[in-house]
Amino acid sequence: MKYYIVFINLVLSFFILQSCEDFLDKAPDEDLTLEDVFSNEQTTERFLASVYYNLPWEMNFANDWGENPFVGASDEMDLPFTDIFSTWMNMGAWSADNVPQDIWDMSFRGIRKANIFIENIEKAPINENKKKEWKGEAIFLRAFFHFQLLRIYGPMNVYENALKPNEDFTSILSQRIPLEKCTDFIINECDRAAEMLPIKIDPVKFNQYAGHATKAASMALKARVLLYLASPLWNGNPDYANFTNKEGENLFPKEYDENKWQKAASYTKQAIDELESAGYGLFFSESSDPLKNYRDLFLELHNKEILFARNFGAFAQIEQIAGPNGMGGWSGLCPTQGLIDAYQMADGSTPITNYDNNGQPVINPNSGYQEKGFTTEDSPKGYYLKDILNMYANREPRFYASITYNNSFWRTRRVDFAKDGVDGRKGGSDYTTTGYLMRKFLDEGGVNLITGRFTNKTWIFFRLGELYLNYAEALNEAQGPIDDVYKYVDAIRNRSGLPGLPTGLSKDEMRDQIRHERRIELAFETHRYFDCHRWKIAQVTDNGPIYGMNINASGTDFYSRTKVEDRVFESPKHYLWPIYQNEINKAPELFIQNPGW
Repeated sequence: MKYYIVFINLVLSFFILQSCEDFLDKAPDEDLTLEDVFSNEQTTERFLASVYYNLPWEMNFANDWGENPFVGASDEMDLPFTDIFSTWMNMGAWSADNVPQDIWDMSFRGIRKANIFIENIEKAPINENKKKEWKGEAIFLRAFFHFQLLRIYGPMNVYENALKPNEDFTSILSQRIPLEKCTDFIINECDRAAEMLPIKIDPVKFNQYAGHATKAASMALKARVLLYLASPLWNGNPDYANFTNKEGENLFPKEYDENKWQKAASYTKQAIDELESAGYGLFFSESSDPLKNYRDLFLELHNKEILFARNFGAFAQIEQIAGPNGMGGWSGLCPTQGLIDAYQMADGSTPITNYDNNGQPVINPNSGYQEKGFTTEDSPKGYYLKDILNMYANREPRFYASITYNNSFWRTRRVDFAKDGVDGRKGGSDYTTTGYLMRKFLDEGGVNLITGRFTNKTWIFFRLGELYLNYAEALNEAQGPIDDVYKYVDAIRNRSGLPGLPTGLSKDEMRDQIRHERRIELAFETHRYFDCHRWKIAQVTDNGPIYGMNINASGTDFYSRTKVEDRVFESPKHYLWPIYQNEINKAPELFIQNPGW
């Protein structure tokens, strides 16, 4: 595996040092104190940029430092690299001794920097409007970093002040407070930030401030927190009924509260209405072609659907890892057969309804889906060429925007993942384990791996399409499948060329439809892992065999469902990450490890 990081956009001009005295190392021969930094508008702005630097690198799915192992540790993707943390998670080979600290470290550093900024921004010689907005951005970022910790470790503590060198760090960091105190803090921070921030970036300043937090980002974070708070993992979960802190307080609520779904639904609808009034909306391509509507959403930077994203500049790695190895790529981001099967047919019918004990599909005879044979004609809409396996024909447009499958066209030619194919396994770790590669997020026309030409990218943390699905889910749980539930799910489906959902669904049937829609619409966006966890179904989705095509065969034998690996998920242990044991060792009498670890 080839690792490197291209640091662009929010580049640190200095680093915060935590020693006897807080100061910024501006250059080897010139130190800046905090007083110096906040006495100048330029250095104040650079300090804020350094807070943004601590946003997670979620665009990087395949690294050995664990900032986004979630895509590879869900049932939507497999990676061939043995030395990355998602592989260890899938094997059940992770522990408190080997869990990466990067999310922990980056989040706490971001919180500390945000606190320093909030405590000092009033000193800066800048106009009051700018001061208010910058402070609002830091408040939002502080809430975001707290959420990053909460969603994997569970209830921790909240940190509203920069710790001083003479404080007892051990006792402060070891405290764990109940979940709802954590979420109340994050929600209140979102509300505070929303009052200080514009809902959109001023078009005149857009090029300078694209990627900065807005009221829209604050509203989106609050909506997601409320959804998580209503979900089974966090709402009356019996597995954590006796999980307490040192003071004997329950860290998770013991009783289920169905009203949390309505609270999530009401706020999310309010957010959607306000965002749309401000000009946000679902993205559509100029041609309104369903495939391009979905594909270009991730290529047209900071479009009207995006509520908060991180700028990555000409980020090469995702293009290289997902690119076929016969075209200069590493063939490393490999969608599973289960995800392939989940995409519907072009008419919205479900091709595969279940699996037998051998992992073979139970095919819906009314869908027109065929497992064998090859097409004899090109797609009328140009979505695929003839001579592809019938399995891949006549599928919904999001499939063709998201998946590179065998004999599909990519950039200059058709790909061949078979054993003797130009893009097949050649030794080493750079090969597709499943016979598929991720296509979503990639720029087919603007990038050339051979010549080293790359295009600018962003990683979307929040977009309006997610809020549509958040609202539909919460509303269905609160009131059942009423008209608004259909309205917002169907809006997502219609944008991608699919018909609306069938009428007359029950609440349970609608729940299944919404979960399916999230799986497809939000694929590879770091939602599937957390969705399956908050729904408490990860012991099914993230456990057991993962299938793909037979990459060790050629010709038609390649198109045979083959087990890639058996995954391990221990419930309830694996629903929360362990806190790194070295942190526990700093105060073993105070620091409480998560259950099972």
